[in-house]
Amino acid sequence: MPPMSNWAINIYTNSSQLPKGLREENFFHSPQLFLLVKETPRQKPYMVTVETEDGVVIAQMLALVRYHSSWFPPYLYRHCRILGEGVYAEGNDKTELFTRMLERLTDRIGPWTLYVEVSNLSGKMFAYRQLRQAHFFPVKWVRIHNSLHSHSPEERINERMQKRIKTAYDRGVVTNEVKSAQDFRSFMRLLRTHNWLKPKRYIPADEFFLGLQKDPNARLFLTRYNGHTIGCSAVVYSQNQAYLWYAAYRRKSFAFLHPDILTIWHVLKDAHQRGFDHVYFMDVGLPFRKNAFREFILRFGGKQTSGYRWFHCSIGWINRFLSWYYRD
Repeated sequence: MPPMSNWAINIYTNSSQLPKGLREENFFHSPQLFLLVKETPRQKPYMVTVETEDGVVIAQMLALVRYHSSWFPPYLYRHCRILGEGVYAEGNDKTELFTRMLERLTDRIGPWTLYVEVSNLSGKMFAYRQLRQAHFFPVKWVRIHNSLHSHSPEERINERMQKRIKTAYDRGVVTNEVKSAQDFRSFMRLLRTHNWLKPKRYIPADEFFLGLQKDPNARLFLTRYNGHTIGCSAVVYSQNQAYLWYAAYRRKSFAFLHPDILTIWHVLKDAHQRGFDHVYFMDVGLPFRKNAFREFILRFGGKQTSGYRWFHCSIGWINRFLSWYYRD
């Protein structure tokens, strides 16, 4: 790792100024996602880099600032989300560089951003001490992934679920990739309807999903029955892994077809057929003793692990209280 005096931390918000040599293998910290978010209303990307004196990028981290607003209940705020610790050239101290980039980013976005959220870190204890010293506090979070390389999806589910899936397909349920403009409108309509009463679930503007539809590293799926859209999902592929980012289904209206099962099942089957190693479910939730969504996802034979999501609130007294409350 070069001496600290020989590298600089830079933050880019303009796509025309992005440095050359940014790596693309990690979709969540890639210039592709930067450009996609740049074209999405109510979002702003921040690409944080560590560069040597001769302009070589040795670390990069993409942060997404999102704008939240509502007339009822009335609120207006921004929050920043970072999905993973970033990308690093070999031979560098990931923890050190990550901490420095995060500190610089927090200073840059300042008090106008209500809170910063860091999730999907590679290890539960990654940079734990450094994040604590930077006044971030950890909240326990559930992570679930399904392995696809050792057993097929069919081998991981019970006989009852297999029968439900077969019966639904026999009745005419089909799942296809979103291709046409009409497909896209159906996708967005269901996604927004499903999350209408879930204010904690942030759904980006249509332009974001339109960009995903066109990106080779992502796919949008629709599940239909007799012309009715009963399920949809948005999946991202990165470093030979599949990530289920968004999903929605009409579980009550078409209960006899189990659209929730069929929607998730197609994601697993498609990823397995395309040779990916795992499917990661990105937002399973807090580790409550009773968590209906977590129990539903585990029915597909996945593995549950515990982890942290790290937060930093720009309101000092609130951040100090939460840091004390979530102390170990």
